[in-house]
Amino acid sequence: MEDILRKLIDKNRNVTQEGKVATYIPGLGKIDPWDLGICVADMEGNIYKSGNYDKKFTIQSISKTISLMLALIDNGEELVFEKVGMEPTGDAFNSIIKLETIMPSRPLNPMINAGAIVISSLIKGRDEKEKFRRLLDFIRKISGNDKLNINEEIYLSEKNTGDRNRAMAYFMKDVGIIEGNIEEILDMYFKQCSIEVDCIDIAKIGLFLANRGVLPETGERVISERIARTIKTFMITCGMYNGSGEFAIKVGIPAKSGVGGGIMASIPHRMGIGTYGPSLDDKGNSIGGYKILEDLSNYLNLSIF
Repeated sequence: MEDILRKLIDKNRNVTQEGKVATYIPGLGKIDPWDLGICVADMEGNIYKSGNYDKKFTIQSISKTISLMLALIDNGEELVFEKVGMEPTGDAFNSIIKLETIMPSRPLNPMINAGAIVISSLIKGRDEKEKFRRLLDFIRKISGNDKLNINEEIYLSEKNTGDRNRAMAYFMKDVGIIEGNIEEILDMYFKQCSIEVDCIDIAKIGLFLANRGVLPETGERVISERIARTIKTFMITCGMYNGSGEFAIKVGIPAKSGVGGGIMASIPHRMGIGTYGPSLDDKGNSIGGYKILEDLSNYLNLSIF
């Protein structure tokens, strides 16, 4: 397997030149666009890796899958999906337009920024610090890495440049979708996006979802099978921003990307995959990670369709 992964890294590294790193968050603009790595974690306990698999990057929108798990545990489906819809969108992940043009004025799904901010507001705790601690502890548990923490530079960079997210959050409070202190909710959201991971961490989270919410190493059930299925369904329909339909056709596996360059994929009953390549396409997806997943899916017949 590692020989296959090494060949895919070598084949697709030049593709990274066709994209650009995210610069609207200044801290992300310093990342090496040439980086490309992958990790595959399977149900038998094997960990295969190649390229820049151990390079640290911020989890960004991949965290939306994890905050949704915790919000569903805390509140149940009925309340969560009163606040956030279940439908994909053809708009960019940070678009504000549909909040004003659809009724009720709720985000279309939890994988766009507006939806993820609502989801962050639903995580329970006495204050913002406890809510974030619960989320961080949850991510540490399902990744098997108790050393995960935020990148302070990226967190402050996001906080200082997050005006569009603020606009969405204050609008949603005005129409009754969000309750609570908006600045505290946004601080929680910026912190969750700034958690540092590597390919191994997100491959293990993908494996956890592939195993229907059970930690493969211990057999502990952390989330219900229904929540795991819900997350993977959102990954298929909404996980690759407004390129999710094309990804489903070309690659055919549940995946969630982040503008930090990561893609987390989950192949039910088989494996979790984490890729890293900070050079992004025009939709915000890792251009190298996308191509590696497409090639690997075709080679190993991973499509769920």
